[in-house]
Amino acid sequence: MDSVDQDSRALCAFIRDHPRLVVLTGAGISADSGIPTYRDRRGVWLHREPIQQQAFLEDENTRRRYWARSWFGWPVVRDAIPNPAHYALAQLEAGGSVQLLITQNIDRLHQRAGSRRVVDLHGRIDRVRCLSCTRVHARETVQGLLQARNRWTYRGPVATRPDGDVDIPEDVCRRLVLPRCELCQGDLMPDVVFFGGSVPRRRVATCMDSLEQADALLCVGSSLQVYSGYRFCRRAQQLGKPVVLVNPGLTRADDMARLKLTSPAGPLLARTAERLC
Repeated sequence: MDSVDQDSRALCAFIRDHPRLVVLTGAGISADSGIPTYRDRRGVWLHREPIQQQAFLEDENTRRRYWARSWFGWPVVRDAIPNPAHYALAQLEAGGSVQLLITQNIDRLHQRAGSRRVVDLHGRIDRVRCLSCTRVHARETVQGLLQARNRWTYRGPVATRPDGDVDIPEDVCRRLVLPRCELCQGDLMPDVVFFGGSVPRRRVATCMDSLEQADALLCVGSSLQVYSGYRFCRRAQQLGKPVVLVNPGLTRADDMARLKLTSPAGPLLARTAERLC
């Protein structure tokens, strides 16, 4: 019996005993779709310091930096397709095992795979809001504005991150002409929670309410280093609900886990869904 099959049997047995799951996913689940993770297997941050929410709101140069880098990074997220792990969770939801899926990702791949009961904890990168009039714009529309108003002469390497951000030279960022709301000419911000920002209370409450009704919490592809996701492990523990981790590396909740499985999420979840559904 290979390790994936062994882990799948263990997960199937757990789900049969705990048929109502809340699932929490992180960047690791989208790695096989070509979207890189934030951290390595030891939980160490892999990139330069991320943009902070307050800095984006207060500083025009920070907004320039974000939109310049995002112009290069958005196509990677836009063109990504769901992988077997996304499809397997949608299949488990259709089979009645997933009560709610909470994702820390902003890529919308779960919805594209067919999941319906999804909370985008940190928002969604495919939408942009005006900070003045609150009008919602499609991210692809903003890509067109950036294309039209700037000369994109940089042709060097880019290193994409899970949020559609990339590492490019600072002089490219400084020259950027910012995109503006077509209705009021206000500043635009992606419809996401940046680092240092707060997840809306109602969104968190929806997740907590579902966790109270569930039998267990299943975490997939997250190191749980960020509190916004880790809080659900803590709450599950307070409620006496078991926590299962699917992650090849260290996580902040390893000591809380009833079961930790290190097989790759795609093959593991696909085989589990095939057995249960």
